[in-house]
Amino acid sequence: MTHIQPAFDGTELAASAPAKSRRIVDDYEAWVTEVWDAFVEAADTGLPFTVDSVARTKKLPDPPVAKTQWGSLPAQLLNAGIIRHHGYGGSARANQSLVHIWIGVPADQREAVAQRRRDERAEARAARKAAA
Repeated sequence: MTHIQPAFDGTELAASAPAKSRRIVDDYEAWVTEVWDAFVEAADTGLPFTVDSVARTKKLPDPPVAKTQWGSLPAQLLNAGIIRHHGYGGSARANQSLVHIWIGVPADQREAVAQRRRDERAEARAARKAAA
């Protein structure tokens, strides 16, 4: 299917039809609940992945503000001990810009990793408070 865009000189330029956009969930918390299991499933495979690759493979909806809220999801998954940073790679969605590659934390280690992250954040808050 093509989308015909008339040019100002009277000729027509044929281009591919605009991509169908993904569904957008209006409530951020409802969106997190909806997409969470897909990322836990990706982590459980033990294979590296990007947020974009999971979103495209599973046809996940976009959050209310897609430009900024996709980035907050990995932070929540990190804090829950589900994923850890694995490296960097290109994103098809962002025209091959540099993105994080994640890998799952083994299920039996997730609570320990989450507790360590909570402790590290608490120590950082205490250090900032002491310095102020």
